[in-house]
Amino acid sequence: MKICVVGAGAIGGFLGTRLALEGSAEVSALARGTTLVALRDHGWRLEEGGSLVQAPLALAADDPRDLGPQDLLLLAVKGPALPALAPTLAPLLGADTVVLPAMNGVPWWFSGGIDALGARPLESVDPGGVIARAIPTTRVVGCVVHAAVSAAAPGIAVHRMGRGLIIGEPQGRDSARVQQLAALFHRAGFEVRTSARIRYDIWYKLWGNMTMNPVSALTGATLDRVLDDELVRAFCSAAMREAAAVGARIGCDVHESPEDRHAVTRKLGAGCRGAAPARARCAGRRSPRNRCAGGSGHSDHRRPVRPHSTVRARARTVSDGLGAPSAGARRVLADRASARPQVPGRPEARRREQQQRPAE
Repeated sequence: MKICVVGAGAIGGFLGTRLALEGSAEVSALARGTTLVALRDHGWRLEEGGSLVQAPLALAADDPRDLGPQDLLLLAVKGPALPALAPTLAPLLGADTVVLPAMNGVPWWFSGGIDALGARPLESVDPGGVIARAIPTTRVVGCVVHAAVSAAAPGIAVHRMGRGLIIGEPQGRDSARVQQLAALFHRAGFEVRTSARIRYDIWYKLWGNMTMNPVSALTGATLDRVLDDELVRAFCSAAMREAAAVGARIGCDVHESPEDRHAVTRKLGAGCRGAAPARARCAGRRSPRNRCAGGSGHSDHRRPVRPHSTVRARARTVSDGLGAPSAGARRVLADRASARPQVPGRPEARRREQQQRPAE
């Protein structure tokens, strides 16, 4: 079996190393720059449990033509990079190549088969349908990764916790290829679950990520501190309720409350930050625009629900505020505070009473 990992960063390096260690497949990488050099020099590398694990790399290149057709194409790039990248991947696609996107956010194939969204791709995720033309849904097996992984250096992934994988056909049926992939990843050490509702599983992860991760990125705070702040937690909960309303209209009902999800987030432990946007900012790198938020907002435009001002405000501050501490973020939180009913005796209520009291 020939596997190519496209994007050998944190998640790509994690998956690639584990698959290479499994031993039944030739695992290559499409990479560039310092990551490509590191892969060629050292192969797959993963820090796990306090030790460095290395695995053989079949081939690494920055040109898909040098790698040739694959049996499995594992996409682990950031969403904003995919529209430009997808048309270049044709040399990797054989007659029966399966494409497994191990990416956060709403994928390009998400709207297919959902009446509320229509047949055309979501413009905020796949401008002009470029990705859909390059990678038809018939090739896709949907995927959700539940793992905390970061990149210590080019070519070195660091696995902190979690080995969960959910995979499933976009059409919701079982298939031989899903079962084969599940068996492969199970042998590679992952906790695999096959799903007949992979769209719901994607939306459920997004439901948590679309609030906590961007707020962590905007403020620089770890997730435990975000949850400890009453105002910020209320802001996140409001956005989650609005996202749940969108999900209900597209067949992805979330039955948990924001408080249930906050309890799960707390289990990640003190000092944990959100996904890539938060870690990128804390490392001094500019984060890509967050297509998680854009995709969810665009979904709502296709089938209107009540105004989702919190989600859209959060999306704007994420898009505009990652280069520096965001005044936009502060304004949004201040607006939410001013709109929230004041309870006598709370500090903010006392401050407002003092400000409104005439000078003696």
